[in-house]
Amino acid sequence: MLRQSLWVLKRPRNRRQNRAFSHQGFPETGRPRWLLSKLWTPTGGVSPVKKETGHDRLVRAGFLRQTQSGIFQLLPFGLRVQQKIEALLDKHMQAIGASRLSLSAFSTEELWRKSGRFDRVAPELFRLSDRRDCSLLLSPTHEEEITQLVAGAVYSQKDLPLRLYQITRKYRDEMRPRHGLLRSREFVMKDLYTFDNSPEAAENTYREVSDAYHAFFADLKLPILVAKASSGDMGGDLSHEYLLFNPAGEETIETCDKCGYMTDDEVMAPQKTNLDPVELSESEHVAFTPPTDEHLDPSQPMDRCACPACREGSLRLSQALELGHTFYLGTRYSKPLNLSIQLSNESQNLVPAQMGCYGIGVSRILGAVAEHKSDERGLCWPRAIAPFEVVIVPTSPVTAQVIDFYDKLAHDGRLDVVLDDRQEGFGWKMKDADAIGYPVIVVLGRAWREGGCCEVQCRSLGLKESIDVDAVGCHLDDLLNRI
Repeated sequence: MLRQSLWVLKRPRNRRQNRAFSHQGFPETGRPRWLLSKLWTPTGGVSPVKKETGHDRLVRAGFLRQTQSGIFQLLPFGLRVQQKIEALLDKHMQAIGASRLSLSAFSTEELWRKSGRFDRVAPELFRLSDRRDCSLLLSPTHEEEITQLVAGAVYSQKDLPLRLYQITRKYRDEMRPRHGLLRSREFVMKDLYTFDNSPEAAENTYREVSDAYHAFFADLKLPILVAKASSGDMGGDLSHEYLLFNPAGEETIETCDKCGYMTDDEVMAPQKTNLDPVELSESEHVAFTPPTDEHLDPSQPMDRCACPACREGSLRLSQALELGHTFYLGTRYSKPLNLSIQLSNESQNLVPAQMGCYGIGVSRILGAVAEHKSDERGLCWPRAIAPFEVVIVPTSPVTAQVIDFYDKLAHDGRLDVVLDDRQEGFGWKMKDADAIGYPVIVVLGRAWREGGCCEVQCRSLGLKESIDVDAVGCHLDDLLNRI
């Protein structure tokens, strides 16, 4: 019989020293320690370019890589940001009673023809056939599929209101993918679909979802503005866009400098412009008019046009990124796809359900924040979606004392902390931290080793201060709540 001692691992004499270099977890909770030496962060090998965009900074900081036009691979830090956006959306969607589901990426040409949308959007669809020659497509949106699903399961007003959402990949064959995640061919979206028994109930739902959207964007600390919008191919009677002003945006927004009226350029009524199409008569001196390829549309207002709402102010045109869109659809899909409900037990009359759909671009938010909140040093994430809230950067190699400091800061899970324990110089680590865009950097240098004070840096607030280690946890929490 083998001796028991042969099967027992010897414990190290100095357990404290062994724990200093353990990556397994906290002694108290068992949660893993987040160490940059154990995370794949490919930040080397990509040099800064002139006039660097947010997309360029995401690539340089190791958040994603592009495989082909409009197609991207999300790397670990990019995935952490996306997962935090999704978790924040889960919180706000579930707060209004929405249930999360997952719809297939596949839909059928037959279903889209039945809804009447296929011919209008066919050029942007990825289409394929199975071995039985059934015409399939990769869904750029799921109104048809969700309506068909609910039509087979909901029959009475007792089942309403119903709110269903998903966070999933979508596909659109963009003619010119550009600006990285802002205009790609594969993207992640949150879709909420609502079903009510009357227009009044559907309008109340619309307002409730709008409030949830405002709360979501407030958590991101983004200066979002809401503009009345065109429903476009989606259909419906009411629509609003959630916009972030940025030169990289492709939405043209008209804002009154007097009353605050705001709309996109597709909603503006032609008769309300201060340019009368009748006045655009051909010149009598046409022989002296130089040729031009420019298309003039008198129905579209130009900068400084009169405001159609107050008639006193002037419209200013700005570019913006569309991050969210809400639609009150009415019966646009429920009628052609036979989603009807019985209003009472006594009545056999069926009425089409009142629908709404509400989208937020998850991957687009990732790209938009990178575009909006960055500088020449790198990205600068808000607390809510940063890959990590705090990075600890020691000026010398990691010791047991550094690990103890990390454990005390991160042990209760209140702060999302990572330790840079890589075998690189301090200057390199600091430049890397700036490029990645952690909200707060904690430097452990000589003052920490000799006097118990660490340096706290917050680039977005322009702060660099010395904080006692006993107070640093609460101080960081207060600081992060401001960004």
